[in-house]
Amino acid sequence: MRTGTETIGQQVAGIGLAVMTGAILAFLVAPILIIVPLSFSSGSFFYYPMPGFSLRWYQDFFASSFWLPSVRNSLIVGTAATILATGLGTLAALGLWRTRFPGQGLLLALLISPMVVPVVIIAVGVYFAFAPVGLTDGYAGLILAHTTLAAPFVVVTVLATLSAFDRTLLRAAASLGAPPLTTFRRVTLPLILPGVVSGAVFAFAASFDEVVVALFLAGANMTLPKKMFDNILMEIDPTIASVSVIQILLVTIVMVLIGRFGRGLRDSAR
Repeated sequence: MRTGTETIGQQVAGIGLAVMTGAILAFLVAPILIIVPLSFSSGSFFYYPMPGFSLRWYQDFFASSFWLPSVRNSLIVGTAATILATGLGTLAALGLWRTRFPGQGLLLALLISPMVVPVVIIAVGVYFAFAPVGLTDGYAGLILAHTTLAAPFVVVTVLATLSAFDRTLLRAAASLGAPPLTTFRRVTLPLILPGVVSGAVFAFAASFDEVVVALFLAGANMTLPKKMFDNILMEIDPTIASVSVIQILLVTIVMVLIGRFGRGLRDSAR
């Protein structure tokens, strides 16, 4: 907030920063703003100006025997991977937080390495690891691979929440005779639940939006991103614009709900 005592140079710098920030946001959001009107085009190709408005591409999506199964597959894989990643990531974060041992930093780096290693390298490695045991054409292999990609998000968010956790609460619970499982269920989990929920949301988004590993492991169980990728390669079907808009709406709704839910959890934990 400006105080009225800023120099001309500071005011110019502030205006320049605001303009630059707006330009960067416009650059990032422009592809989304462009694709939304095209999803309502009555034409059979992507071009401006649009010949008219129509809901035909949304009708094609909801009546399609190709798109809807891919959505179902993505929901199955994403939900299963989220459950596994949330459980394993939370346990890993708690283990790293409660104990100190040599090589702890190296172990943490190893756990979150899927966030920084190029996904194509992970996809190739997972494919050669899963191929000998027959996990390259079905739900199981894809769920396990997506769990590997999603778990680091849970580890990071839960560790961030645990950084403000008061350890004396655990000692107080133990002094009152609460066993470790009860302490976790009645003390630890309610306080770290915002981090767990946030990590689960990021884990689901990472799985639902993943395409590179799906190209190697999905097989007949084609996920929605893989279907979109194949659609772009084989034919430019405007239905993909409606699919993109639906994805944007779903992600926006989920983020808004989680934002409100997270605030409620933080307020109740205070």
